[in-house]
Order: sequence, then structure tokens, then C-alpha cells
Amino acid sequence: MKKKIIRIANISGFYGDRLSAAKEMVEVGNIDYITGDYLAELTMAILYKSKIKNPKTGYAVTFLKQMNDVMAECLNKKIRIVANAGGMNPKSLAKEISKLAKKLKINPKIASIEGDDLTDKIDELNSKGENFKHLDKPVKLLENKYKPLSANVYLGCWGIVEALKDGADIVITGRVADTSLTMGPAAYHFKWKKNDWNKLSGAAIAGHIIECSGQATGGNYSNFEEIPSFKNIGFPIAEIFNNGESIITKNKN
Repeated sequence: MKKKIIRIANISGFYGDRLSAAKEMVEVGNIDYITGDYLAELTMAILYKSKIKNPKTGYAVTFLKQMNDVMAECLNKKIRIVANAGGMNPKSLAKEISKLAKKLKINPKIASIEGDDLTDKIDELNSKGENFKHLDKPVKLLENKYKPLSANVYLGCWGIVEALKDGADIVITGRVADTSLTMGPAAYHFKWKKNDWNKLSGAAIAGHIIECSGQATGGNYSNFEEIPSFKNIGFPIAEIFNNGESIITKNKN
């Protein structure tokens, strides 16, 4: 029997966010899913430089440290994990997580989602008439003397849904829309259709709120001088209902 409410937690709002958040959330969060957003626009450039130096990298290495702390307990508690930490190389990160799982003597089912990286297809798409027009100027990419170093599109949530349907305990993505990390688990759990616009948009709002971690739970507080310490801001949890409505909360501690 499906739960009437699912609890989706966020453990990262950017590459380098508080590593301990994952362990804190898993230990006391009473959650169904962990999500993590690691990919600011600047981060993609950082990961590109990493991949140029070593083609087997290009992902958020901090995610591996977090998985070392929580992966076994997530399996034990049936908490599923969805994160865009794959960056520019989701398949490589999935392989590294698999290696880590063997060291921990556990056997999670791991899925990686690709398709966002169009770098090698730019010339082909240009030849087929795709303009890649500048957002602010009437200039096409072909008219620019510079060749793009990387090109990534934002994927939606349905690849995540399919991975969860296939039984994945951990879903690693590259560039997906930030909200997809929350929409995917919700759409999968409640068996929403692709035209359930109101429900999907509700989950999108919840995803927007929690994807930047502590910003939703005090990190953007204007009167920050009043707060004795920001060292342990509770990260957000979205309680999502079948109709797409949600309550944003956090752990008691």
C-alpha cells in the first residue's frame, strides 16, 4: 500500500555544502527519499576542468563521502537517493558508488541517467538548422568565433521516474532541472501522468523550495545578526501529498 504522504529531504544545495547533513537527515529524518543538488552554473565549469584533466572524473566527489556515511543505513531503512552529483559524468560516479558499496559489503541497485550532454552534437544540430540563438542578442552560435567547451540541456523528471520503476535504490543524474529531483520521486510514488499538470507543478514548487538546502530554513534570514550560530541549520524536508500540495518542514533537532 502506497503512503498517502511521502517525505523528501534535501542534503545539498551546492557543491561543497555541509557534508554532515546527509548523516543527520538519515539518522533522525524519518524520510522516504534523499535528494541533493550539486550543480550551480559555475560548478559545471569546475567539473568540466576536472574532466579535461581526467576523463573518468567530472562529478561531485563530495557525494561519495556522503554515501560512505549513509548508503548502508539508507538501504536498511529503504530510503532511496536521487542526486544530480553526476555532473558531467554520471556513469563514472555510478561506477565509483558501486565500488564503494562493495567495500561496505552492501549491494544497492544504482542507475545513472545521461542525455543532457550535447557537446559532441553541436555541429550536427547546427547542420540540421538549429540556430542556438543568443538569449539577449540576435546572434547565432555559428556566427561566434568561439567553440563551446561544453553544452548541457536540462532534463526533466521522467528518467528518474523510470529508474525508480526499475528498482533503483540510488539514481545519479547529470544536468536535470533542480525541481526534477523532487518531482521524480513524487511522480513515481503517486503514479502521476505526464499531463497531471497541477500535481506536477505542486511538486515543482516543493522542489524549488528545498533544492537550495538551508536557504529554506533560515539561511536567507534578513536579520541574521540575531542568530547565535548558523553551523547547524536544519535542512528542509518536503511532505508531499497525492494532490501535489506540500508542507515544508525540518527535523526536530
